[in-house]
Amino acid sequence: MSTINPITYEVIRNRLIAMTEDMRVALQSASGSPTVTEASDFFTGIYLPDGSFASMGFQVTFQAPVVGTLIRHVQSRPYFKVQDGDMFIGNDPYVGALHQNDVQLTGPIFVDGELVAWAGVEAHETDVGGMDFASWSPKARDVYQEGMRIPCVKLVDGGEVREDVLDMILTASRLPAQLGLDIRAFIATVNVARERMTTLVRRYGAQTVVEVMKRMIAGSGNRLKARLTELPDGVYRASDFLEHDGHQNVLYKIDLELTKRSDRLRFDFSGSSPQAPGFINCTRAGLVGGVTGGLFPILAYDIPWNQGLLDCCDIEAPEGLVCTAQFPAPVGSATVEAIWVVSNVVSAALNKMLSASERYRPRAQAGNDGTMATFNLGGRNQFGEVFGLHLMDPLAGGSGAYASRDGVCAGGPINAPMPSIADVERNEQVAPLFYLHRRLAVDTGGPGKYRGGRSAEVALTLGGIDRADSLIMTHGAEVPNAAGLSGGWPGATIRQRFGYGAVAEGVSVPEGDWKELGPKPGLLPMTSQDVFSVVWQGGGGVGDPLLRDPAALRRDIEQGVVSPEAAQTIYGVVLDEQGRLDEPATQARRRALMDERAQGVPLRKVGADAVQVGRLDDCLALWRDADGVHVVSPGGHVLCSNSTRWRAGAVPRTFRQLPAQYKIDLHEGLAMTAWYCPASGALLGVDLHEKGVVPADDVELVLA
Repeated sequence: MSTINPITYEVIRNRLIAMTEDMRVALQSASGSPTVTEASDFFTGIYLPDGSFASMGFQVTFQAPVVGTLIRHVQSRPYFKVQDGDMFIGNDPYVGALHQNDVQLTGPIFVDGELVAWAGVEAHETDVGGMDFASWSPKARDVYQEGMRIPCVKLVDGGEVREDVLDMILTASRLPAQLGLDIRAFIATVNVARERMTTLVRRYGAQTVVEVMKRMIAGSGNRLKARLTELPDGVYRASDFLEHDGHQNVLYKIDLELTKRSDRLRFDFSGSSPQAPGFINCTRAGLVGGVTGGLFPILAYDIPWNQGLLDCCDIEAPEGLVCTAQFPAPVGSATVEAIWVVSNVVSAALNKMLSASERYRPRAQAGNDGTMATFNLGGRNQFGEVFGLHLMDPLAGGSGAYASRDGVCAGGPINAPMPSIADVERNEQVAPLFYLHRRLAVDTGGPGKYRGGRSAEVALTLGGIDRADSLIMTHGAEVPNAAGLSGGWPGATIRQRFGYGAVAEGVSVPEGDWKELGPKPGLLPMTSQDVFSVVWQGGGGVGDPLLRDPAALRRDIEQGVVSPEAAQTIYGVVLDEQGRLDEPATQARRRALMDERAQGVPLRKVGADAVQVGRLDDCLALWRDADGVHVVSPGGHVLCSNSTRWRAGAVPRTFRQLPAQYKIDLHEGLAMTAWYCPASGALLGVDLHEKGVVPADDVELVLA
């Protein structure tokens, strides 16, 4: 590698990155599915012969290591005679896919008889069979009742499509034309990669191109290791929850203990719940994908994304957990349930690590859109043709606030770096539905000194047909998954409603019978007189809401971002008779609220010789004096000494349900605890936890 000219290296590296972009263009040009063409729910990548990914697109990060698993599966089976022009298709979560809807295609790239790389592509397909339309089966008890599993089959043999294999796959789907077109788009995408790679290798030589790919992987790994050495050693904990497994509304916890030492990370999920009897589980492939979805955007925001970023990570979890389910557990909704929540806890733990670093604290972010509420619509359109739509609008949830600015409204999740949704008119064109509205929702961003971004909301009915089947499911209706940071509150929970007879001739009518749906209503018939309405999760807030700038609050109220009721209840605002913010009265009320939180505990100060040596976040500082290292609140009160377990010195207040203005509904098994400084009343942190369980200390730094 040392003999490669630096200019040659950069030319080849950029050509490889551009190759995945060329693959994206090919896929979106040939596909007929709005999930691909409009919402970018797909993945493209270039892999080394051993299955390590060297270059990837910026769509769904979950998929990056998973296609490599399919490549290694091909190589491990002696009955596969891999040759030039072959392509292999699969979607089995127990081989390496995330769930059955994520269909993968990979093909070897030979140049002059030598295997130099693999190309991989994946996309979410609306229906691949199973007991329910859209292959999401809330009532499934095992994987046999879900969509068809393709373990790994040679679909293209030496450049010739095996039409018999393709017909077998399409026969399982309720939407064979859409699935068939996408699979042929996959073939075109891999062919584009083969053509680009062949041109590159014939110009620079196979050995040079392969060595550049290896160097790309090593370079990314080294850069991430260097960054890790700049971050504080310690243990960082985060947990999040899924409610309802499709059968019962019970809670499942994804629990992470992240240990950082020098240039390595250990992700330990051993404290997570056992696997569920319903379809919310993921396999170990999904666990690795979820870690990737949180790790890459947060720690490698300026580092090329490839296999090297995972080489400094150890991912540990025993078999049989909700995030390492064992065959034949159902896993049909893995991507939007267990995998998504794995990404949530990885994001939360890593952002706590960034918060403890002076250099990287400005990049620390509260929780983003913590769920992907699913709505599928299917049946026959006005022309008698079978149709199906997987609505990607839920990507327009709010993103979390940062340490110095508000979150982005409808900014989307962290695990989809370039989230996009279809235009309203595009969805109405490809499916017989009609939008009553799609807009930003008030009071959905998590309260804080800097508030989370608002989510969007939609209301839909049918257009041009009398009835269809809707499949509705989510988590996060009773769990606020978009956690706050440094005293900020989570974003609002999801609210799903169904209005029977709530529309006539495309116009809402007041006499509709509205029902709250909860998290997993499943398959519901829908008529042209019915309305489905949903509000998604907003992003988490950062910092104490009582510290929000009154001028910013004034703008929030004027622009409809925060309601006057929420401003008064949560932010301590006083409004005059004209509904305008009264700043002097607001300051007085905020001081009174701070005093109410405090316990009148005498201020415990650090010694006169104390110097500040760091911070846990923007709220909690680390000071050292002759007695050791102390965690100190914003008011100067010592919360603990010679450890960072500061909750022992804070005042807790536990809520079973919050005031309505927070727009957070809690599952009966959950509670939230706010922690206050006993001397000043400052809000130090907010924990979501199981009812009756004391929240764990989430940051334990190595103080030496």
